[in-house]
Amino acid sequence: MSKFSQEVLTWYDKFGRKSLPWKVKSIPKKDRPYHIWLSEVMLQQTQVTTVIPYYQKFIASFPNLQSLASASQDDVLAHWSGLGYYARGRNLHKTAVSMWDDYQAIPEDFETLLALPGIGPSTAGAIMAQAFKQSYPILDGNVKRVLARYFAVDGWYGVSAVAKKLWAHSKEVTPQDRVDDYTQAIMDIGALVCKRSKPLCKDCPLHKKCKAFKTDRISELPHSKPKKNKPVKQAYVLCVLDKQTVYLQQRPPTGIWGGLWSFPEFSAQEYLNEYVEDNFSSELELIILDSFRHTFSHYHLDIHPHVLQLSDKIRTSKHTRQIQDSPAKYFPLQGELEVGIAAPVKRLLEDLSQLDL
Repeated sequence: MSKFSQEVLTWYDKFGRKSLPWKVKSIPKKDRPYHIWLSEVMLQQTQVTTVIPYYQKFIASFPNLQSLASASQDDVLAHWSGLGYYARGRNLHKTAVSMWDDYQAIPEDFETLLALPGIGPSTAGAIMAQAFKQSYPILDGNVKRVLARYFAVDGWYGVSAVAKKLWAHSKEVTPQDRVDDYTQAIMDIGALVCKRSKPLCKDCPLHKKCKAFKTDRISELPHSKPKKNKPVKQAYVLCVLDKQTVYLQQRPPTGIWGGLWSFPEFSAQEYLNEYVEDNFSSELELIILDSFRHTFSHYHLDIHPHVLQLSDKIRTSKHTRQIQDSPAKYFPLQGELEVGIAAPVKRLLEDLSQLDL
């Protein structure tokens, strides 16, 4: 075992997070791989404190692989609502179905895991290490930061040559023994000590040999992604209310918010107006709410909400056929929906419930 991994494990024994809900000893041994896999997918690009309540809700509804595989995608995405990066939720369900159909368990093989949707090299390594105690390196965001500083790796890790160096370093320091504890420990150090800003270097078990610390480059490393101005896109959404119900459509299975339920959305005001004229009475008045911005990783989306209150007006036959022929329907405006919705849709539903129409 290297000096690096020894220091990491010594720190973990004193300060590591040993009570995370997916690591508690009360979980039956046969179910641990499922809990580890679920948590690792949720932890992709999401902090532990955010993940815990979602994980607990998932486990309450889907306590094992079979129950998750048997669930509908709508039910899974409803549980995922608010966690973001919804492709993870879709892939989680797709992979659960595949795992159950082919293995009736989480596969204990790195290459098999890697071939499944939503599982990359770091997630597969974390599952192998923590669920099956096999020595595989990982390279999530926290580990990248620790290694980039410790070995003074220059360059943004989105560049393949830089990522290759970091993977080599991760493999070099990953031990054969106690690899499950080591994997959690190195992630904990990145999250709790070697933080992105204001790192607690004096509390770090690695600071004495950390090249970034010794050369005063902590604030410089790891190098950030070169900044680009994000484009701004426009979305004109139509919130159709019929008494105490609201009209939602299920989005296509791929793309932004794939498989989630949302309001009809248009790229321009004129298209929204045409939709209203074609599907509803032209006598109805559109109420325009305040616009707001939602930011994705690659662009900003300015959302312009419009409200159409049907009250006792009769819907056109075209709109009735549209509901019958597509995944669209009216939902109760009050109460929690049992389908997946994105954060901006949730925000709009809350706003709509407060309107005095």
